[in-house]
Amino acid sequence: MVLPSLAFAAVANPVAARSQMGFSLGWHIIIACFGVGLPILVVFAEWRAQCTRDLVYMTLAQRWARVLGVLFAVGAVSGTIVSFEMGSLWAGLMSRYGEVIGLPFAIEGIAFFIEAIFLGIYLYGWKLLPPKIHLLMGIPIIIAGIAGTFFVVSANAWMNAPRGFAIVSGRLVGVNPWAAMFNPATGPETLHMMLAAFMVSGFSVASVYAVSMLRGKRGRYYRIGLLIPLVFALMATPLQIISGDIAARAVSVQEPTKLAAMEGLGKTTAGAPLSLFGYYSNGRLHDAIQIPDGLSLLEKFNAHATIAGLDAVPVSDRPGLVTVVHTAFDLMVLIGGGFALLGLWFAWSWWRRRDIPQTKWFLRIVAVSGVAAVIAMELGWIVTEVGRQPWIVYGVLKVADAVNPERGLQYGYYALLAAYAVLTVLLIAVLRLLSRLQLPAGLDEPRQRAKTHKQTEGPA
Repeated sequence: MVLPSLAFAAVANPVAARSQMGFSLGWHIIIACFGVGLPILVVFAEWRAQCTRDLVYMTLAQRWARVLGVLFAVGAVSGTIVSFEMGSLWAGLMSRYGEVIGLPFAIEGIAFFIEAIFLGIYLYGWKLLPPKIHLLMGIPIIIAGIAGTFFVVSANAWMNAPRGFAIVSGRLVGVNPWAAMFNPATGPETLHMMLAAFMVSGFSVASVYAVSMLRGKRGRYYRIGLLIPLVFALMATPLQIISGDIAARAVSVQEPTKLAAMEGLGKTTAGAPLSLFGYYSNGRLHDAIQIPDGLSLLEKFNAHATIAGLDAVPVSDRPGLVTVVHTAFDLMVLIGGGFALLGLWFAWSWWRRRDIPQTKWFLRIVAVSGVAAVIAMELGWIVTEVGRQPWIVYGVLKVADAVNPERGLQYGYYALLAAYAVLTVLLIAVLRLLSRLQLPAGLDEPRQRAKTHKQTEGPA
């Protein structure tokens, strides 16, 4: 009975562990995005309020700050769960390479506490601190949020481009945590994730005000509430497209098998085509739209360059869900291109009449942009993680060897689903309550421009 039991665990545990980690990380990363981008919006709105003494900006800053506080508290819970999962689900990874990748997690913990301390001061300091000092208390929140993202993502980058160690006679030697943290994938991946966080937070906040404007609320409060986060997200969009191109080139060097999965390239090809959509089966891509020599030109700046396909590695080292990786990559790029077109539309309208496009279709697109940004970000993580399979550390350690060998991991996954269902319902309920708080008198009038000459009493 022992051998069948071990066989069952060998099959079930990787699936259960990957499902649990994927779900919890996919949930947490959405909240984490707001911890990176929303503080910038809050501090900018308060700065504008202090410069102009405009009650609209101050009201936005206070309301966004309260939302930030709620999301930070929820993110602390979901982030703690993810950190525990690293040890409980991936015992093989942490026991072998914990000393290599432990440093960025430790520094991220410091960044988290700094962010928590200054966020507490910021939220409770509206009446207690002079306005300029209160504004300055928001700066460490921004820095800590960005720093925390950098350190966590650098650990994931190490899994894609492992450095900072050597294995001699089966033993780990020459450990250099700094080299591991600043591996070749760290720059492209952290930049791509930070810009994604800016886009998720900006488009998501803008979408709330777009919905309100579609419902007939056209006051200056709603217009500025839409413009600040929308411009923030649209400014990040072209930078994200550039960073995505940089990241794809880095993948072609560091993880050529992942690139082959992203493009559905079954065979090593000179003058490889750029393939859009389609499905992968029997070693090749079917029903795809292909641009001849496009992939070779994009990756190597040479239309005749050779691109390694999935056949360059043994079958056991290839991703099992090539269609998923390829489709996720194409959809992510498609959504990014849509955001770029939205930015051009907005810029054209603003250049002509200093206003947003006067059509409901613009507001409708902005209203769904938040969801689209979240989907694009999740698709990016699918490409990163599923495209690396069957490796948990590319070329070094496979998922099957890293997972906790104990039976029963699936029960933790079921418990996690139930807990996150409750947490999601509670979070939505709290955010809806915050959205229904009454505005100061007159802010919902079309051309109102209320003034304030002192710091108001706190988040409204």
